Amino acid sequence: MQRCSPLVREPLCVEDAGEVSSVFKALADPIRLRLFSLIASHAGGEACVCDISPAVDVAQPTISHHLKVLKAAGLVASERRASWVYYRVVPEALATLTAVLSPVDQPTGTPCAS
Repeated sequence: MQRCSPLVREPLCVEDAGEVSSVFKALADPIRLRLFSLIASHAGGEACVCDISPAVDVAQPTISHHLKVLKAAGLVASERRASWVYYRVVPEALATLTAVLSPVDQPTGTPCAS
């Protein structure tokens, strides 16, 4: 997805509106938002499932499902190390969300092609 102008400057193009809405949909669930926040704020910018599981009061299969949704939305990337999976936030996903939600007076990316 290309970086778009803020919503307050011009409407999103159809393609980007679909992509951005899928990211918002993934973050709209409180458990996924909490997991995303735990990963983003973890020391070193990545977190093992073993680090974030105790902070969320759901079963391990449920955590795995929510992490899969975040990964499918392009918000997190993962890497298996031995028997654990480590997750990190995808910086480009945050940059896109920031650009779309930023006030007009802040610098942004290029506008979407209509």
